[in-house]
This record gives sequence, structure tokens and C-alpha cells, in this order.
Amino acid sequence: MLRFDRYMLAQLMWLFGFFSLVLVAVFWINRAVQLFDRLIGDGQTALVFLEFSALGLPRLITTVLPIATFAAAVYVTNRLNTESELTVMMSTGASPWRIARPVAVFGLVSALMMSLLSHVLVPSANQQLAERESEISQNVTSRLLTEGEFLSPGAGVTFYTRLVDADGVLHDVFLSDRRDPAERVIYTAATAYLVRNGEGTSLIMVDGLAQRLRSSNARLSTAKFQDFSFDISPLVKPEGDVIPRLPFMTSDRLLVDWPGVARDTKTDLGSVAEELHGRVARATFTFVAAMIGFATLLVGGYSRFGVWREILIAFLMLIALDGMRGSLSEPVFEDVRMWPILYLPSALGGTIVCAMLWTASGRFRRLFRKRSVA
Repeated sequence: MLRFDRYMLAQLMWLFGFFSLVLVAVFWINRAVQLFDRLIGDGQTALVFLEFSALGLPRLITTVLPIATFAAAVYVTNRLNTESELTVMMSTGASPWRIARPVAVFGLVSALMMSLLSHVLVPSANQQLAERESEISQNVTSRLLTEGEFLSPGAGVTFYTRLVDADGVLHDVFLSDRRDPAERVIYTAATAYLVRNGEGTSLIMVDGLAQRLRSSNARLSTAKFQDFSFDISPLVKPEGDVIPRLPFMTSDRLLVDWPGVARDTKTDLGSVAEELHGRVARATFTFVAAMIGFATLLVGGYSRFGVWREILIAFLMLIALDGMRGSLSEPVFEDVRMWPILYLPSALGGTIVCAMLWTASGRFRRLFRKRSVA
């Protein structure tokens, strides 16, 4: 039995890794297309795109982890049943409860992975992602490196460039400065460069024209220049640090001082309880997903027509239990004492699994008794 346990657990882990890799790749490609258009279109580099993709992976993995766990359990159980390996194990006297041991270990491993992601990796990645998005939103240089569009990097400022070379040279630049109500200035230049000057950034315009219109006397003055430096650092006002939010906090912070956490994040105790217990509930649901996939196919038994009906039933059951989780958060938001209901899908799923294993055990005992009498 120990050898069979190791064999079945190895099969589960191998298929789990395969399904996880495939699902993550599918979901990542779908998200990466939108992310690539947004970042590259805003003038960001490929390294920024890779960084944002990496920071979004933990949350993506938490989405596909229960699906991969369920798929691995269903596939391995179906294969062992089709090849009569489960029948052989039962004929030796092993009950369905005993055969379910490697599946339970596999479910615990998946639940531990989900716990590590939900409690540590996802909050840390969300925090880092929010900080990087804040930095990029304040990056004037990346905003100006967008060709063919009229941009407003700051209030009262309009910028346009027809073409941006690969080496960063801007061609046919237009800059309108309307920040001073007393006068308006328009700069046009054949070429321009963005130059870092300490902590600031300057726009060096070459071979251009400056037109200044005074509002007091409506007098327009023009001046040609060979090179002109325009400080663009004040165009964007710094937004300060990222505001603390519950998805950015690791669970060790949420375990203590709920009133303090609610005060820092400007939320209530119900939101803190829902965030913390929701993370634990996701891990327990991952364990239940593995057991549902195994128990449903075990109850169905062997059929020459396949087990598609049992797989469909197990999948619909998993979807129904997962759909319950979205409707259970609202009561916790309203009353913090209602947090136990977040575990209702896992508890209901565990009850169904126990009922199916009990049914399979009863059928197994009757079959074993008949064989013993014969």
C-alpha cells in the first residue's frame, strides 16, 4: 500500500504540474497581450513589461491552482480506474477511504501552496505592483515618448512629437505652456532630447521657435533659438506613497489588531475578517477540489461508455461550490461575526466527499462479502 501511495501521489503531482503550466500559460498569454499594449504604448521598455508580468503571476496562479488540482485528481483517478488498478487494490482489501489517502496528501500539498501564495506572495506582489505603477505614472519621460499623439503630462501643458527615433531623438516637437494665466507660450522645434539633470528631467529643443502671447495687451512676440532647455520635472506632481490596502498586507499583519488595520486602510472590521478568512477558505477549497474529483469518479465505478457523466457532475459540483463564495462575502462585510460562513463551500464539499466515500465503501463491502462467500 505504501508503494501504491507513492506511485499514485507521484502521478498526481506530475499531472498537477502539467495542468498548472498549461493553464498558467493560457491565462498569462491572454493577460500579457493587454498588458503589452498598455505598457509599450505608454513608452515603457520590455523589461518593465516582464517585471509587471512576473508580479502578476502569483495572483494568476491562485486562480488556476484549484482547477489544476481538480483536473489532476480526475485524470489520475480515471486512468487508474480504466486500467483496473483501483479494482486490483480493492480486491486486496483496501477500502475507498484507504485509497483516498494519497489524494488527501496531494490535496494538502496543493492547499499549502495556495496558503503560501494567498498569505505571503500575492500580498507582497500586489504591494510591489502598486508601487511600480505609481512610479510609472509619475515618469514624465515615458509619457513624452509617445509619437503621433497630443499628450497632457501636466495641467495647462500640451506636448506633441511626430516621430521618436530608436535612440530617443524626438522630431517635430510642439509644446504649449498655459500654466501662467498672464501669458501663453508655444515652443516648436525640429528635434529635441530628454536629458536627466540630477533628480529632474529637461527637454532640450534644437532649431526651434518660441511664441509668447501676453494676456494683458494681447501682444505676440516670437524668438528663434538654436537650442533651448525646458524643465519638465514640475509638470507632474508627486503622488506620495501608495495608500495601504488590505490586499497589500500579509496575513501575519491581519492576524492581530484588526481595529488598527481597519483604521490604517480606512475600512471596517468586516472587510479585514473577509480578507483574512477568505485566504484560508481558498486553501481549504483547493483541498476539497482534489477530493471531489477523486470521490465522484470512485462512486461512478467502471463503465465501458467512459466516465464523462461523472466528470461533468464533479465539474458542475465544483462550479456550484465556487460560485457560493462570491455571495458569502457581503454578510461578513456587514457583520464581522459572520466570518464562519466563508468556510461553508469547503464544509459542504467535504460533507459531499464523505458521503460519496461512504457510499463507495458500502458497495465495496457488499462486493467483498459476496466474493468471500463464493
